[in-house]
Order: sequence, then C-alpha cells, then structure tokens
Amino acid sequence: MSVLKNIFGRVSRDIGVDLGTANTLIYVKDRGIVINEPSVVAVNTRTDQIVAVGREAERMIGKTPPHIVATRPLVDGIISDFEVTEKMLTYFIDRVHREAFTLLPRPRVIIAIPTEITEVEKKAVEDVVRSAGARSVYLIEEPMAAAIGTRLPVQEPTASMVVDIGGGTTEIAVISLGGIVTAKSLRLAGDELNQNIVQYAREQFNLLLGERVAEDIKIQIGSASPLATPLETTMRGRDLVSGLPKEVVVNDTQIRQSMTRSVKTIIDHIKDILEITPPELVADIYERGIVLTGGSALLRNISVAIAEATQIPVRVADDPLTCVVRGTGLLLDNPELLKEIVVSSAQEPR
Repeated sequence: MSVLKNIFGRVSRDIGVDLGTANTLIYVKDRGIVINEPSVVAVNTRTDQIVAVGREAERMIGKTPPHIVATRPLVDGIISDFEVTEKMLTYFIDRVHREAFTLLPRPRVIIAIPTEITEVEKKAVEDVVRSAGARSVYLIEEPMAAAIGTRLPVQEPTASMVVDIGGGTTEIAVISLGGIVTAKSLRLAGDELNQNIVQYAREQFNLLLGERVAEDIKIQIGSASPLATPLETTMRGRDLVSGLPKEVVVNDTQIRQSMTRSVKTIIDHIKDILEITPPELVADIYERGIVLTGGSALLRNISVAIAEATQIPVRVADDPLTCVVRGTGLLLDNPELLKEIVVSSAQEPR
C-alpha cells in the first residue's frame, strides 16, 4: 500500500482546497492558486450529466429550462448534495492534473472545514474528497487556515484573532500556541446579506429580486457603516403587483439599512468571543487587533463598524478571499505544523 502511495505521490500534485459555500479555491503545490471558481454545478436531470461547473454554471442560475438545474451543492459551509459536490470536486481535481498530463490523479488533499462541524458533516467532507480521487485527506479548521494564510504567528504564545466572513459561514476564532482557544461558527455571512436585500426589495418596493442581482447591488453600493461619498444604483426585478419588469433607484443608506441586523449579529458574536477569551489573550488582541478574512470582508466599512463596536483596531487582510486556501498551500510545505493542527479524522477509531 505504501509503495502505491509513493507512486501516486510522484505523479499527483498535492493540493489545498477551500471548499466554500460561494467559491471553491484550489492551491497546487509549487504552482499557487490555480482554481478560483463559484461553487455552482449545472446538471441535466434527463441524462444526469454535468452541463457546466463554476463560473459558467453560475451564469445559468435562474435562467435554465426545467431539465437543467443549476445548484450550489454547499449550504452554510456544509455539503447538502453529496453527489453533486463529488462531481464538482472531481472536475476541478481532474482539471488541475489535466494540465500536468497525469492519467490517474491521486493527490494528497488538505481541506478547510468550519470549526463547529459535527462528526457526520466531517465524515461527509472526507468521503466526498476521497470519492473525488484523493489518496489521503487532512482536515484543518477554516480560521486556523485563514490565520496561516495571513501569516499570523499562530505558533507563538500571543493571541491572533481572526474573523473569516465567507458566503455561508462566519468563523470567529482566537488562536494561540498552534491551537484555537475560543471560537464560534456562525451560519450567517454573505448569502444572508444577499437575502436581506431581497427581503428589503420585497417589503419596500413590492419588487422580486434574483439572488445574483441582490449580490451585485451589495458589491456595488453595500456598506456596514456610513460612507464619505454617497452611492446609488438601479434595482431591477419583477413587480409583485403587476407581474411586469420594474426598476427602482436605491442608495447606499437603504442597502445598509437592509443589512443592519445581520451585521449587528456578527458584531455581537465577536463581542461574545472576546468576553470568554482569557484576559491575557484579550490584552494581546487589544494591542495586535482583529484580522478580517473571507470574501464578505470586502463589504465597505465592515472593519470600521467592528472597530467602533469593540474599541479594538480591525484590519482587512490582503486579498481576503484567498486567505484560507493560501493557508492550506503553506501547510503543504510545512508537515510539522500540519501534524500539530490537523483535526482528528472522522474515520479514525476513537
């Protein structure tokens, strides 16, 4: 068996995976990030064949005929459709190895998971990665991967606080000496903010919005606290009264108002974690600040809103969307640290 693993090891490329609700990113050893695509799969229900994966499939959401279904196989950071997730991962792993002319890819895979994941959910992640062709799977917690990707000193006896705001989950963690001291996994993030905008359009304008349109509005004018320069954009959807297309102009104040409750919930949970963190570590956090990672950390002024509420300096990491996958990539080259922080496998006997 070990001989086979050695052979596969020579012909396969070890990879790090950030299997996110909104986006899947893959880091290949010695090559960097090679895949950054939406976690969307379009399937033809008549033939059970994959029509498109990633960006191409995302463009199909809400625009397909009845026999083609474009879905997100992950909900709130958890695999909701095992078969479709397996097909998506297999497609991405094959694509990575196709470029390297590998006939039978069997890579070693490091994959990030939410902190408060159940044993059943953990096993689902391992099974889907193995089914997609991995010869061995290493699970690490998302905030730890994000901290490593941001090059925070995770092994030192000082506190690093990371808030990873993704598409489906917000991971809040305080890290010290290579371990997570206090953490919270919140199933509220970018997707929830999109839903807030959809709900606001329905209640205020009797307008039915698509989720893609809501996300575009959030990206164009969304913010967590008042902006120096006001912004506005058009909101297009279907009038719920007449059933006809309708367009209204909205500004940043209205969109911020629609998302206020969700942003406040995230901030309240950050405060809760600070309250249960040992005082020595809180002193470190006060001095070193909080680091925001994840795609939703790009929401305008989110760092300002958190800093005002906690009275602690807050900064957004460089390229926050790729922090988690960069962390898995750095661990591919650091087996000692990987051994220290890897999460116990659901397959291992207890």
